[in-house]
Amino acid sequence: MSAVRRRPQPVLWAAAGVAVLGFLIVLEIVARRYGEPGPITNLGREFVLAPHSGPLLYAGLALMMVVLSWRERFVAAGAAIGIDVVLTLVRWAAGADLNFGSGALWVLLGCAVVAVVRRTGRERALLLKGVGLGLLLVGGHKTGDTWLLITSKTRHAVLDPYVATADHALGNPSWLVGRLVAATDPIGTHVLNAVYGQLPLAAALFGLYQLRNVAADRGFPGHHLVRTFLVIGLLGPAIYMIFPVVGPVFAYSTEGGPWAVADLWPNTAPPLGALHAVPFDEITPRNCMPSLHTAWATTLFIHSRKAPRVMRWVGAFWLVATLTATLGFGYHYGADLLAGVVFALTVEAAMRSFDRGWERAGVQFVTYGAIVFTALLLSYRFLPLDMARHPFAFGPLLLLATGSVIHLYVRTTGLWDATPGPKPALPQQVEPEPALQQA
Repeated sequence: MSAVRRRPQPVLWAAAGVAVLGFLIVLEIVARRYGEPGPITNLGREFVLAPHSGPLLYAGLALMMVVLSWRERFVAAGAAIGIDVVLTLVRWAAGADLNFGSGALWVLLGCAVVAVVRRTGRERALLLKGVGLGLLLVGGHKTGDTWLLITSKTRHAVLDPYVATADHALGNPSWLVGRLVAATDPIGTHVLNAVYGQLPLAAALFGLYQLRNVAADRGFPGHHLVRTFLVIGLLGPAIYMIFPVVGPVFAYSTEGGPWAVADLWPNTAPPLGALHAVPFDEITPRNCMPSLHTAWATTLFIHSRKAPRVMRWVGAFWLVATLTATLGFGYHYGADLLAGVVFALTVEAAMRSFDRGWERAGVQFVTYGAIVFTALLLSYRFLPLDMARHPFAFGPLLLLATGSVIHLYVRTTGLWDATPGPKPALPQQVEPEPALQQA
């Protein structure tokens, strides 16, 4: 009989909450040092002022509502819409912006109060987890914005010439796909732009599908898409600080203004030459290495494999379209995409192992994925000229390294469902037989 997985204790949840709060406070302090509001301030303002991310706020509310009954969901949605209507009228009278979404935040806060005041035991914990999940989705977006601000303010030089040179080993895919997308304009551009911009919405829909039984089961599955999305969004920007890159559309086209190295993208591949970091503005985020859009789309594809056929096709389409958009719009180099795939699979396997137990195969894969990811970054930084001069050797080698991670992931997780299944049954305790009465 397999060992029963231990659920996190309340002390661990409290420690995790304190760690997240501390992290947000640190980001708030750092952002204010650069004269900008941090994630806490931005989120607090949206309770009253017109929010900048209304659909995201309602997506957070929708995730929270997976723990509610249908009657409670209608009440919560109605309350959020009602609050938004009132606030919109007030803003209209005051001549302010009329964006919606504040009502969703107020309902999230109200549900947290209800959990503390009106609920007890398991029901309180379940509702607080739902509120926390919704706030993490919203707060993660605000945290990401602050991270991008910090990368642009603290990393004054970017490493685009290194990655662009290494990309010669892959055939300069951003230049090739960029010309292809330009040839299909405006239809191809509009379709890819919609897919690229609505990736969070697609993730929320898949997440809601995975969490559809939370209210009936009175508990969350241990592993689901939203949790991996949040971890990828938390860890990825830290790598931006180590390997700052702005992307070909900024470094090699007129979009970069006077900071661009040259006006080459997407018609002319950058020539080989002496490599050095180049200074760039304090506005453009250094958010290319690795490609988090690729990482998120890869994770969405993985979690769609056990869904109904329509969702499997949507997951595959979203992955292909996202990869095409990241290259075709010049937001990423091909090297970024390979790193994004390896990064996504490593994080996904780590989250699965955290939930289902750190078995030997899981530990080995996470270690191997981390090694390959590190090797990719080091090769982009220290071997780009060699890679460009010997493309028929290094190009297949890069693809083989990425393919080996994909192959090992399939082998390691082949018996695991990508979508959460039924919770493992706890072993039944056998009641002791009553002692025989003495005659």
